[in-house]
Amino acid sequence: MDATPRAAIDRVMHLSLLISSDLSRYEKETGLTASRVHLLWELGLSGPQTQQRLAAALDVTPRNVTGLVDGLVASGHVTREPHPTDRRATLVTPTAAGRAVIEDNQAGYDDLGRRLFGDLSARRLTELTRVLDATIARFTALMEEEAT
Repeated sequence: MDATPRAAIDRVMHLSLLISSDLSRYEKETGLTASRVHLLWELGLSGPQTQQRLAAALDVTPRNVTGLVDGLVASGHVTREPHPTDRRATLVTPTAAGRAVIEDNQAGYDDLGRRLFGDLSARRLTELTRVLDATIARFTALMEEEAT
């Protein structure tokens, strides 16, 4: 095995391309972009939310969330409901179709995790997770350095 930084980044890039290809396939099958699925995923994790909270959770602008929500309202995946305690705000709430997408994605995510990593020992899975966490943290820091 080639254990060099170049070999490691080659494998990370290959994995990134595989994930991107799978997301493209999913978009073609469902008509839902990765951004819209990400918004639905957040609703699945946290329940109905204001667009402002969704923007913060997704790390995008409020304007971007408005466009995503508009698209998901048009496709029947979410509704805008009055906020129960703040009459100025609305809650983005998944519809039955939205909940079905959320549940399918959560089940598919869990299934892919089992299929990819289910045969790893607890020790190897812990080490893989540590390496990935460190890689994500390092890449995030490098991106922040480049932004300044």
